[in-house]
Amino acid sequence: MISIDPKQNSERDNYKLLIGTIIPRPIAFVTTQSEDGIVNGAPFSYFNIVSSNPPMVSLAIQRPSGRVKDTARNIYGNQQFVVHIVDNENVAKINETAASLPASESEIELANLTLVPSENVSVPGVKEAKVRMECRLVQAISLGGEEPGSDLFIGEVVRFHIDEAIYEDGRIDPRGLNAISRLAGTSYATIGEIFSKERPK
Repeated sequence: MISIDPKQNSERDNYKLLIGTIIPRPIAFVTTQSEDGIVNGAPFSYFNIVSSNPPMVSLAIQRPSGRVKDTARNIYGNQQFVVHIVDNENVAKINETAASLPASESEIELANLTLVPSENVSVPGVKEAKVRMECRLVQAISLGGEEPGSDLFIGEVVRFHIDEAIYEDGRIDPRGLNAISRLAGTSYATIGEIFSKERPK
């Protein structure tokens, strides 16, 4: 067993350890909107459920070289965003949105994704996702002290949009959704084998 002190590591070394061990990670494709009306879209795998009552999700966005990313800036600005689940049918297009573009350009147009209006927030979503969640910001926390290295956002889901083909009696068909997860580097993973274990009583 190798024992490593993260304080003796570079940020990049700690990053490699985290993304290589905390796998698989769900991927949120997040749309936000700037003050100028530009719709930004980007994938993030520092993403998960926070609460079901009320329904809330978390999203952590790194600050490369201390710079706040467009998605984080937009969430701070209008406190709204839309989370989409990345699946086997949209992962190629979503991967294109990871390109670094100026704030004045939209990744949605770059990836040829289709915008659809939201119901409870002003930020539009994209049609190519089987699941999208309209979110309002509940809390934002900059992490890392005087020179933050990331921004953590907690959003309440105020509207779910789910493809009828994967929805039945309040449940989601995991095979039908076929969500893609993130590994390290350029690697992704599919759901793979599904098995059940009864919880102890």
